Amino acid sequence: MDDGDLGDNIEQEADLVEETVSHERRIENDDAHLAPSRWWFASSAFPMIAGTLGPVASAFSICALVRPWRQHLIPGNDVKYAAYVADPPWLTAINAIQLAVAVVSNAFLLLNMARRVRFIVAQPITIIGWYISAILLLSLNATAAGPLVAGLDFPPEQLIWSQAFYYGMWAAILYFVDASLMVVTFYGAFTGHYPKDFNLTPSQRTLMLQTIMFLMYLLLGALVFSNIEGWNYLDAVYWADVTLFTVGFGDFAASTPLGRGLMIPYALVGVISLGLVIGSIRSLVLERGKRQVDARLEEKKRRRVVHTMTKKGDDDILEPIREPNRTESSFSQGGRSAVLPATEFERRKAEFDLMRKIQAKSSSRRRWMAMAISASSWLILWLLGAFIFVQCEKNYQGWVYFDGFYFCFVSLLTIGYGDRTPVSNAGKSFFVFWSLLALPTMTVLISNAGDTVVKLIRDSTLRLGNVTILPGEGSFSSDLKYIINRCTLGRLFPDHANPPAPQKASSDKDQNHSLAETMVKAEEGSAEHDSRGRSQNSNTDRDDSPMQRPGHDRTGSTFTSQVRRSLSRLRDAREELPTGNHLHFLLISEIQVLTNHLRAHKPYRYSFEQWAWYLKLIGEDESNAGTHRKAQPKSRNKHSHHSHKRRGEAGESTQQNPASDEEETTWSWVGNRSPLMGGQEETEWILDRLMDRLRESLSAEGRRQNTAQARVALGAGRRNTADGSHRDGRGSKNQEH
Repeated sequence: MDDGDLGDNIEQEADLVEETVSHERRIENDDAHLAPSRWWFASSAFPMIAGTLGPVASAFSICALVRPWRQHLIPGNDVKYAAYVADPPWLTAINAIQLAVAVVSNAFLLLNMARRVRFIVAQPITIIGWYISAILLLSLNATAAGPLVAGLDFPPEQLIWSQAFYYGMWAAILYFVDASLMVVTFYGAFTGHYPKDFNLTPSQRTLMLQTIMFLMYLLLGALVFSNIEGWNYLDAVYWADVTLFTVGFGDFAASTPLGRGLMIPYALVGVISLGLVIGSIRSLVLERGKRQVDARLEEKKRRRVVHTMTKKGDDDILEPIREPNRTESSFSQGGRSAVLPATEFERRKAEFDLMRKIQAKSSSRRRWMAMAISASSWLILWLLGAFIFVQCEKNYQGWVYFDGFYFCFVSLLTIGYGDRTPVSNAGKSFFVFWSLLALPTMTVLISNAGDTVVKLIRDSTLRLGNVTILPGEGSFSSDLKYIINRCTLGRLFPDHANPPAPQKASSDKDQNHSLAETMVKAEEGSAEHDSRGRSQNSNTDRDDSPMQRPGHDRTGSTFTSQVRRSLSRLRDAREELPTGNHLHFLLISEIQVLTNHLRAHKPYRYSFEQWAWYLKLIGEDESNAGTHRKAQPKSRNKHSHHSHKRRGEAGESTQQNPASDEEETTWSWVGNRSPLMGGQEETEWILDRLMDRLRESLSAEGRRQNTAQARVALGAGRRNTADGSHRDGRGSKNQEH
């Protein structure tokens, strides 16, 4: 049996694995841009909203239970002195049952977010429980039209509904909204649009617990101050809300020395706790959702741009250049004529720049959309809240709409003059409900304004200063043309309408120097390790000649000197990559650089040259058109990742054709498989692929070493066999003689 080519085959396979990782893994993204945004809201935003408002609804249920629902107000008396009328036993019992059901529902939702109870078990209990609580509270509120009015020992005109009655109404509304949101979340998971789990980060999973702790702090503080100051408990809840939200109307204030002394630590801890909750909500709305919404808007904008270019016949820039040379032609870009690149590398750079413009426009649109949505929500809370406050207070204070309009504005900005405050039971309870919605909305509005309106004013001021008394880095003419272009909506000086250049990770000089230092240290450490190994084995390894050992030392020193002399050639995608350990050192150095990028406050956006270099490291050549294709306006299958997952779970076999294989292995910068698309940040995407590349390269090196050892052992065995045969032959001849 001839096994002479076995080692060669294994070594060739190892070389192939080292040269490139799986192409399907190299260029793939998480398809976040292909999934409609509504499913991100269903999987992430809706559970967070329900987890935040669910405890609020239960807190309102507690307020609805601790005091009777009816009061007797004698004409001419202040509403705060109205006597309570005891509730019927059936009302208290049903109210307690709905509170217990709601607490169980919240507990299962909290355990599900903490991954203590499975999604498929917790969600039906949460949804059904909240719907039961909502129905019971609405039924109890409906009895105000009949059973609660009958059997009074005073005229019905003197009956008023207490704050507890209205808290039950607000709780019923919140329970119904929360349950409906979770129905949408459960439906999306059940139909396979996302896994049967919440798509939340660990910090966001604690938001519900933070909300519970804050509400417990508010309610317990109200209980303490109601006993100290002699207030009605629900009035103390109103005071605690006004205090912790830093509105400070002054209609309720601590008057005893003990109350004033306790108010200082109570307000300090409460404001900090509220800030943590608001910060988590802001993180959800602004940071968690920003990349997901950006990815979807980029996909829509990409489709429109590619479709328009294809329809007008201006898509030559999207066609890969498979011939080495071709005649120059022109194409339209943004209403201007440009020369078509002559090489594939230049064409890919133009394609990359086009994708950056798409990203810039999509990001700008997302920021202004977020600003419009938050501003609209704020206006609704302002205007609709003013209307409701007027309806609550007009019978007690004679408010008109402007009074409510003024009061809501003063409250939203936490100015709190105190000249207009609610005195009715409905008004004070609604203020607690309204403020819990208004403050997060105001926080998000301010954050969005910082990304849009404030940024626009700041940039305009800087541009105006550049053309007047504060010259910047750019030329006077370019700044002036840019301002004219923006003022004329792009009609004049279209060449100066480009968005700012993307942020570079760091200067090439600094990165190359850091890269070289890391590679030199790694190589020196490897050489030192090899030297120690050789010194330890010098007495036992007799086959190694003295001329071989210095050779290894010269390899490390030669590589070190080569790195020091060729800093300018590092990170050049058109240069050949090193092999063996030199490639490993290079990959480790780049991974170290990218790890530092992850610690930055803002996500890095890399230039085309940097992207080409990183793609070169993972096995992609931007100069080779073999793995490139022309971008299509729409993806081949809109929900291919969902349908594919369901087919795989069902066990159905699928057949692939060459055309689909080519679509899976070729890509375009403005295609739906572009690394710039998806929900991952650029640094995360590159870092994942470099880790895969390093893992595959080290595995290939290990297989190569095992193959070499096997070949040495095989050769030694053959030599021993040959020597034995030779000795046997000589022995036979001696016996014959």
